[in-house]
Amino acid sequence: MGKVTGFREFQRETSFLRPVDERLNDFKQVYGKPSEELVARQGARCMDCGVPFCHTGCPLGNIIPDWNDLVYRGRWREALDELHATNNFPEFTGWVCPAPCETSCVLGINDDPVTIKQIELAIVDHGFEQGWIVPVLPQHRTGKRVAVVGSGPAGLACAQQLNRAGHEVTVFERADRVGGLLTYGIPDFKLEKQVVQRRVDLMEAEGISFRTNVNVGVTIAASELSAEFDAIVLCGGSTRPRDLPVTGRELDGIHFAMDFLPLQNREVAKNGSVGDAAISARGRHVIVIGGGDTGSDCVGTSLRQGAASVRQFELLPQPPPSRTAEMPWPTYPMILRTSSSHDEGELDGRLTRTWSVATKRFAGKDGRVEALHGVNLEWRPSPTPGGRPEMHEAPGGEFELRADLVLLAMGFTGPETEGMISQWGLELDDRGNVCGDGNYATSVPGVFAAGDMRRGQSLVVWAIREGRQAARGVDMFLMGETQLP
Repeated sequence: MGKVTGFREFQRETSFLRPVDERLNDFKQVYGKPSEELVARQGARCMDCGVPFCHTGCPLGNIIPDWNDLVYRGRWREALDELHATNNFPEFTGWVCPAPCETSCVLGINDDPVTIKQIELAIVDHGFEQGWIVPVLPQHRTGKRVAVVGSGPAGLACAQQLNRAGHEVTVFERADRVGGLLTYGIPDFKLEKQVVQRRVDLMEAEGISFRTNVNVGVTIAASELSAEFDAIVLCGGSTRPRDLPVTGRELDGIHFAMDFLPLQNREVAKNGSVGDAAISARGRHVIVIGGGDTGSDCVGTSLRQGAASVRQFELLPQPPPSRTAEMPWPTYPMILRTSSSHDEGELDGRLTRTWSVATKRFAGKDGRVEALHGVNLEWRPSPTPGGRPEMHEAPGGEFELRADLVLLAMGFTGPETEGMISQWGLELDDRGNVCGDGNYATSVPGVFAAGDMRRGQSLVVWAIREGRQAARGVDMFLMGETQLP
């Protein structure tokens, strides 16, 4: 815990946001750096709550009260050790995790919760600044070779844990840079790429090999990996986007979010500025279909590219602003959330968010989209007790909107099965994900799966957990026992 009376003395404070007119002109991180004094005060708010439900809210089981207390007492080095004990990459989760730990904070029952995510990021940033985070080399090598396919958070966590167990690890990535969606999915204003590269450089110094521009199952056969390595871990993610099969979908100007966002990431990596990506919102009236994090990323990117206007559509009704009886503490509440991108668009006057909307069709001219035809929806209680609400088109609710660019951000339906999954003949579950047992082993001996490829579309924090747990399963498979946590 922090200070005994800290939660009564101090209010919740977070780091400042850069001015909207400033941050819309670049892709740099939107948040400023909090002072050590502010972070210590926030650590002081951690209560002696008896049962720290923040542990259950965090998929990694982070030892949150301990490092809150250590930061409050100025013992930053010990706080860093506690943080790294459960999380390989707290700088990733500190920037992009939605912090389910905070919604489980006991203080949050009747007050604002502790700023757990901010404290986590402050600890790891302080550790890098002080030079405390250095390569950790294994004490011995086992002679076993492991291939990790995919370099997102699951793959990186798995690779680091296996390397620390003494195995020789090679990570295969089909893109030209390491990081998966951390590098080519999440915009730089949420996660600057030097943060990812800094950790990759450390992992290379620890002895992990990275091979980019290698698409397993395409540029190299799955059988070649089976012949070369003692074990293989598939961490390729859930990369098949959900489509919108309506009339006019084939028109130019309608793109998946993950065709749009990586292009801007590449522009930033190339010239450090907004640039002119191959798919650009500059001067266009943009419609983003999908109300989740990826949709929000499309909003923020479109605004920075100079969109004339942005509309974000969500099929479901607008969530309530706070918990309801159906969302009791400490469950993760499905409430209305406003990202920094939403704030930018609303303050800038270019963003409109709309709920309970369905797209009927697209219309265009000369092969390019010009309009979206949609309909407002009504959600009515299910006639079956306990059933889900039913969707109905609102009478007279049809409308037409100008659409120069449409971005589909409706989530993902599973991994791509062409290539390595089909070549190995891996068993899939009813959602199309790779089946894995309690040790993350697939239906093919020696082949394991972790992350979104196994569990479906999820959070970075879940991916890191999956990677860590899969590494434990692989180590057990190779050695008959494991000391990995």
